[in-house]
Amino acid sequence: MIKELIIQHKKEKEKLLSRNYLLREKLDFARHFLDSSLIKVITGPRRAGKSVFSFLLLNKSNFAYLNLDDENLIKASTDDIVKGIFEVYPEHDLIFFDEIQNLENWELFVNKLQRRGYNLVLTGSNAGLLSKELATALTGRYVPIEILPFSFSEFLGSKNVRMEKDQDIIPEMKGKILNHLDCFLKNGGFPEIVMNDLDTRTYLETLFDAILFKDIVKRYRVRFPQKMYDLALYMISNFCSEFSSTKIRNTLEFNSTGTVQSYLGYLEDAYLFFSLNRFSFKIGEQIKSPKKIYIVDNGLILAKSFQFSQNTGRLMENLVFLEILRDGYKPNKDVFYYKTKNNKEVDFIIRDGLTVKNLIQVCYQIEEMAVKKREIRSLIDASEELNCDDLSVITWDYDSIEDSNGRNIKFVPLWKWLLTRKKSETESTKNN
Repeated sequence: MIKELIIQHKKEKEKLLSRNYLLREKLDFARHFLDSSLIKVITGPRRAGKSVFSFLLLNKSNFAYLNLDDENLIKASTDDIVKGIFEVYPEHDLIFFDEIQNLENWELFVNKLQRRGYNLVLTGSNAGLLSKELATALTGRYVPIEILPFSFSEFLGSKNVRMEKDQDIIPEMKGKILNHLDCFLKNGGFPEIVMNDLDTRTYLETLFDAILFKDIVKRYRVRFPQKMYDLALYMISNFCSEFSSTKIRNTLEFNSTGTVQSYLGYLEDAYLFFSLNRFSFKIGEQIKSPKKIYIVDNGLILAKSFQFSQNTGRLMENLVFLEILRDGYKPNKDVFYYKTKNNKEVDFIIRDGLTVKNLIQVCYQIEEMAVKKREIRSLIDASEELNCDDLSVITWDYDSIEDSNGRNIKFVPLWKWLLTRKKSETESTKNN
């Protein structure tokens, strides 16, 4: 029985390997570890492209493949699974387990295989389960590789738009890029939507429900699924805004703050959203302050949020946050938001160790003088309080470097910022 299932998975593998895929940005980083004894753990939301990424990574390798989304397979004993692998793949260099978290006590199984010298690649769609169990069972013996939906650069690649480094952008090309950016800003970058021109709202509504009810309600045996659904919609509708568990408890009429916090943890573990702390040099103040909410893909916002109008500025801010994550920075470790002493907000601060190295504002309507003065004032105040001189405002299409109070402020168009940021290929120092 197990052998037949693995044979089916092998046919699935061969079919998937025969297709052409868009190359992903983190492939070079992941290839550094392919021959290492470290377990390669590829995490991210459902349908973000983890399996395809793994096939791109392994396409020149001799590897065994098991898809653990198969309910029949996960009912088998781990000894029978290993036996079945060697029956179907008598000679192999690696084993690829897709959606490993579906296998009960998977971390013990993986730990045993790793100790026996197997080279392993895993994917998983639950950040919390993976991080806690890996930290317990595999301390220091794995490398995490986080895969999010397409970046804007990958999105352009899917449209056959290529830009060379330092290439001068003619007006016609710039117009096309802005048109693509507007589409990406609204519809996001889930690969199947981008590559197959699927209806965004229909696809993402179905995906949202699958994540909510399969990955959360079923897995955690949530007692009040409607409350969970209401909470998820509330968070998506309030993206890029501050929130607190107490406020949510009162607004959505939860019985306790503890339940709210548990449900928020489930949503975050399932990669539906990320929470961002307000920066303070005092850890206690960070914990007590309201957090901000960011969604894993902009398409989910317009597909599921309850809004009367499109807020382009907040959509831009969500996009910038996701790009910061793609650079390898970790929320609440390397990146935060900030409130000055006189309550002016800075969207993002980026730290390097004990030093604040960047302050970033995101603003759509920067050409309005009152708005421009407000954004500059926030950056200047934060710059003085945090001793940071690298100040940026990310705009829709305003490009300039201007002096204010003796400090240079860079105004950078969103498209340029997204396409010219240096992608970290040595991000292991941030990931560990």
